[in-house]
Formats: sequence, structure tokens, C-alpha cells
Amino acid sequence: QAIQAINGSTNMTAEEFTNIIFQKIDVNNDGELTLEEFISGVEKDEDLMELITKSFDLSNVLKVIQNG
Repeated sequence: QAIQAINGSTNMTAEEFTNIIFQKIDVNNDGELTLEEFISGVEKDEDLMELITKSFDLSNVLKVIQNG
């Protein structure tokens, strides 16, 4: 949530973000994601890759840290 706030991406709650990820890449619907499922799912879904890349972009976080 903090990274999303710093990057200005607060249009989605952390729960909504997590639900989208599980809906898209929990292929066996067991409510758990293995690292392999996560990597494979993200690599196959261009929109999800973009969403995750933006959500976990730390460049703005580093700017805030550098500027005090």
C-alpha cells in the first residue's frame, strides 16, 4: 500500500490487487500460489506484468528517501 501511495497508484486496494493476481494465475484454484505459478502467470499475462511493474516500481520510493 505504501509503494502504491508513493507512486500515486491508489485506485486499487491491496486486497483488490491480490484478488486480481489470484484470479489470473492461481491455475489450480487452491487459493495458494507457488513461486512457479506466480512467475509463469505473470510472464504469460502482459496486463498483469504491467500492473505489477507499476505497483512495485521503487524509483519514486528511492527519490523520497534521497530527498529526506
